[in-house]
Amino acid sequence: MSEGDLEFVVEPNEAGKLLDAILRGRLNKSWGAVRTLIERGKVTVDGDRVIEPTRRLRAGASVSLRMNARRFDPDALEDDRVVFHDPHVVVVRKPAGISTIPYEPGERGTLEEKVRLWLVRRAKHAPHASLGVVHRIDKETSGLVVFTRTLAAKKVLGQAFREHTIERRYVAIVHGLITAKRTFRSSLVEDRGDGLRGSAKDPNIGQPSVTHVAPIERLQRSDGLDALAAKEAATLLACALETGRTHQIRIHLSEARHPLVGDRVYTRDWIRDGHALIPAPRMMLHACILGFEHPITGRPLRFLDAPPEDFVSVASKLAGRKVTVEPEKLPL
Repeated sequence: MSEGDLEFVVEPNEAGKLLDAILRGRLNKSWGAVRTLIERGKVTVDGDRVIEPTRRLRAGASVSLRMNARRFDPDALEDDRVVFHDPHVVVVRKPAGISTIPYEPGERGTLEEKVRLWLVRRAKHAPHASLGVVHRIDKETSGLVVFTRTLAAKKVLGQAFREHTIERRYVAIVHGLITAKRTFRSSLVEDRGDGLRGSAKDPNIGQPSVTHVAPIERLQRSDGLDALAAKEAATLLACALETGRTHQIRIHLSEARHPLVGDRVYTRDWIRDGHALIPAPRMMLHACILGFEHPITGRPLRFLDAPPEDFVSVASKLAGRKVTVEPEKLPL
C-alpha cells in the first residue's frame, strides 16, 4: 500500500451512512477533499469503484482508498473489461448500471459508446470506430457482450443470433427454491394484459421462447440469524438461452413464481402471493458464458466471466458463508 492508502470494513453502527461521511471519519481531511477523492475514482466498495459521495453503505462492506489509482474518466472503458478484440469483433464485460445501447435519444455513457471510445483511443490516429450491435443485455445485468467491427462480421454473427446458435449462459439468484432442472417454453408478447411483457395465452401469437435452468446451490442460512433469508429462501441458478428474447429469463422465472432477486418490474405476482422481496443493490443476473464461431475465420470462441462482487456478496449473505461461482462448472 502507498502512503495515504486505507482499507476498512463498515461497522454495524455505520450502516446506512453516506460514503463521504464514513470516509471522513477515518481521514484528517475536509469534506471537499474527501468528496474529490471519491469523485476521482480513488475509492472502491466491495471491489467496485464508487464515484458517488452520497452512496449509502451497508455494515460489512469492504472499503478501499488508493491514492495512486488512475483518475476516473466517466467515458472510459477499463482495459480489463475488454476480453477479446481483433479487426472483426470485440468482446467486453459489461458492468451493471449502464445500457448496452441508447434507449432514449441523447443517452450517454452506454457500453456501445465506451467501446467505440476505447477502440479510437487504442488506434490513436483513427478518426472513428465502426461498431455493430448484434445483441444486448439489460442495464442492470452484468456480463459478456460481443460487438462486431465490420459489416461482414455483423451479417454473419447477426444471423447466428437469429438462428440461436450462440452459446449464452447466465447465473442468477431467484426467490424461492428450484430443486431440479427445468425448461420454460412460451410465446412472449410485449403486453400480456397488464402492461408488462409476458407469455401469451394463445401460443400462436408472440415470439417462441425457450429457457433452460438448473440449480447450482440452495441459498438459505441455517443459523437462524437472518430472519428474512430463513423465511424467503433463494436459489443460485444457472440459465441457458435457447432463444434470446427481450427480458426472456426475467419473464420465465417470474411467471414460474421465482422472480429474480433485485428485479423491480416482474415481481407483482410474487408480492401478490404474500411473499417478501429479498433486498439487493440491483438485479441479480450475470451473463457468464458467451460462445460462438468467429464470423470470419470460423474458429470456435468461448469466453467465461465470473460474477462480480455485488452478486457474490448477495449470494454469500443469503447462504451465511462465502459463495463462489465458477462458470466452467455450471450444471448446464
